[in-house]
Amino acid sequence: VHPNVSQGCQGGCATCSDYNGCLSCKPRLFFVLERIGMKQIGVCLSSCPSGYYGTRYPDINKCAKCKADCDTCFTRNFCTKCKSGFYLYSGKCLEKCPDGLEANNHTMECTSIVHCETSEWSPWSPCMKKGKTCGFKRGNEVRVREIVQHPSARGNPCPATTESRKCIVQRKRCQKEGKGKKSREEKRKKSNKDESKETRQESKGRAARRQNREQRENNNKMQPKKRKAPNKEQDLAPVDTAH
Repeated sequence: VHPNVSQGCQGGCATCSDYNGCLSCKPRLFFVLERIGMKQIGVCLSSCPSGYYGTRYPDINKCAKCKADCDTCFTRNFCTKCKSGFYLYSGKCLEKCPDGLEANNHTMECTSIVHCETSEWSPWSPCMKKGKTCGFKRGNEVRVREIVQHPSARGNPCPATTESRKCIVQRKRCQKEGKGKKSREEKRKKSNKDESKETRQESKGRAARRQNREQRENNNKMQPKKRKAPNKEQDLAPVDTAH
């Protein structure tokens, strides 16, 4: 240490020298040596830089180096982040993850292998063909299931989520129901048609009768009224045959 020690230092230093920088730090700050070429300069920081971990002592707080494969660490033997090419597992940096674990390239950690999980199969659907459930003899019915847990990179892949199988349709029964429905529909249409026809005929009849009545009234208005002839039988007095 250069003998020229100063008490009026900058940058959090409690004591310093022109040659070596900080020699001690103010309370709660960490002392760390930074290499500049062949020279080491002491600096005081509020937290330790990457690759260092902090230790507190009654007289001084220091930043010590992590292991070579650690990017950040809590102590020298417990890493919290690894350098490129290493995977973190239980505070250690490994080139290869242990058996039963897989490397997560996103977090650069060794994680448990996750296998695919699916729900139970749904009930079989009605027997269908081309979207219909009747009008044919053989069709297909299907069932499905959902993926509950997607697998990790080394996990077992998901199985099929849809199954299909051949089935036989009750063809006669399906056609009978279809015919009945069709017959009812035809009857309804025919009834509506008959009602419409009767309504039209009634309307035509009423119009014809109204036209004839109006024509008779017009004819009566145009003809002169005839004088009513006297009733001769009423004018003759009854004859008394008793005398």
